Amino acid sequence: MSPMRARIALRWKLMARPRTEHPPTVNLRALADAAGRLAVRVTPCARSEGIEIAVGRVLVKVRSKPENGQATAAVARLLAVALGVSPSEINLLRGATSREKLFRIPPEA
Repeated sequence: MSPMRARIALRWKLMARPRTEHPPTVNLRALADAAGRLAVRVTPCARSEGIEIAVGRVLVKVRSKPENGQATAAVARLLAVALGVSPSEINLLRGATSREKLFRIPPEA
């Protein structure tokens, strides 16, 4: 490999986006109520994606724009990955156009 190609490959490797860190599934499920509803605060257009638990609240950051439900769909996908379920099992109950959203999550299997 030429020195120029090596520098370009190194640059792309350094620019790669880090994997998103998720809190343990048990901690996320503990914040849901008895009916399986999970309140989430969303930050769209974030620099990186991730789920964080701060002061008893679930904070989700997504790169998607809040247009045509793109950010809401991205949040549902992130929650599904963190909970180990399929995205179709995560249902939005309230907050389609709000930063404060309420999702129904499936019970533990």
